[in-house]
This record gives sequence, C-alpha cells and structure tokens, in this order.
Amino acid sequence: MSEPDIHPTAIVEPGARLGSGVKVGPYCVISAKAELGPGCRLQNHVTIEGPSVIGAENVFYPYTSIGQQTQDLKYRGEPTHLRIGDGNTFREFVTVHRGTAPDSCTVIGNRGNFLAYSHVAHDCIVGDGVIFSNNGTIAGHVEVHDHAVIGGLTAIHQYCRIGRHAITGGCSKIVQDVPPFMIADGNPATVRGVNQIGLERHGFDAESIRCLREAYRLLYRSELNVKQAVEEIRKTLGDSSEIGHLVDFIEASSRGIIRRPVRGATEE
Repeated sequence: MSEPDIHPTAIVEPGARLGSGVKVGPYCVISAKAELGPGCRLQNHVTIEGPSVIGAENVFYPYTSIGQQTQDLKYRGEPTHLRIGDGNTFREFVTVHRGTAPDSCTVIGNRGNFLAYSHVAHDCIVGDGVIFSNNGTIAGHVEVHDHAVIGGLTAIHQYCRIGRHAITGGCSKIVQDVPPFMIADGNPATVRGVNQIGLERHGFDAESIRCLREAYRLLYRSELNVKQAVEEIRKTLGDSSEIGHLVDFIEASSRGIIRRPVRGATEE
C-alpha cells in the first residue's frame, strides 16, 4: 500500500502512527496517542483521541469521535485505553470512549457496523460482527457478544451482557442480561422468543434451532424457575453446543437474565 494520504486541512499531531494507505479527509484531528492500522479511511471532521490502537480497514464517517476520555465522574485523568479490531464501520456521530480505571481498556472486535449516533461507553467489550442500529447506546462495562444486534434507540444498563446472536428491539430498555440466541424487546424489555431468522441467516441448522426453541420454552413458558429450567435444559438438551453456551451464559450472569414473563407471547 501507499503512504498515508492526509488532507492539508487535517491535523495529525506528532507521535500519531498511521499505517500504509490510511486516508485522512478534511478537518480531521488525530491525537499524538492514536495508532491507525493500514487502509483506514477517515472521511471528514473525524476526531481520534487516545491512547487508542485501531486495526486495519476501519471506516469513519463524518463527526465520529473515537477514543475520547470516559464520561465516568470517577475519572481523574489516568492513562486509559481503547482497542479496535479490523474492518469496522463507524457512521455519523458515533462516539466510543476509553476506559476509566488506570490502564483499563474499552475493546471492540472486528467487522462491526455502528450506525449513526450509536455510543460505546467506557470499559465495554464488544465482539465481532455486531450491529448497532441508530442511537443504540451501551453504558459502561457492558458486554456485547459476537453477532449481536442492538436495535435503534435501545439503551443498555451498565454491566449488562448481550449474548451471542441475540437481538434487541427498537426503543428497548435493557436492565438485565439478554441470553444468547434470543430476542428481547420492550420497555422494560422482555424475552420474546428465539432469534430464528437471524440464526438461519448465519447458517444454524434446523436441529440446533429446535433445541434453542425448546430451551426458550423451558425458561420462559414453563412454571420452572431459572435454576430448575437450567437443570432441565442440561438434562434433556445438553448435547448441543449452542445449549451448552446458553447454559454457561446464564450461570455466569451477575445481574440475572431478563426473566419477566410475557402474557400471550409466541415464539418467533
């Protein structure tokens, strides 16, 4: 690849590290503590603060603000970090903040799509292949696992986890963990069913989906409590790798999974 292409109106502070083929558009500002991998593209009016390490082939649309200091009021100016993987897209006005505690780190994986005005707060861990719809907002210390989808205007409380291949509906309020492979929707959110369409699009076979639908039934449509439902799921469906992941996620929950029953809900 070629040398970085920097527009004459952009400000790149001494000490910033730009990989080969990086394109920096008009009026961008890149901090001395920022590192951009090969092939990144900054369209215009993009701000990259740091310490931030950003991988290859990331695209930043106008007015994104990446690597700014945390909004956590406990922050006292200590060095904190942001790490972003490869191939992500950050649309207009997306904000991503560094960690809070000394040497803490906000982490974003690979191939995510962060739509306009979405926000990733301090100390979050975001996996691969995620989608944040417009104004999707996660508070500090939230985990969003691989291939999860955050609906537009969804707000997620600090320390919650959004499981792998889970999806939240637009305008949802999430205050507990959303189990993997499930759909959560509402204010406050409830689990509505299995994310069947999403799973089919990612190549999950019919038997895996059947097992997850049965696990959903035991968790949300039976008279069992969570512990009893997990025991029954493990006993009757335990051979499935997806079921193993679901059970492990539930048992590791510190805030508890979304549990409020939905009258008349049907599986998706």
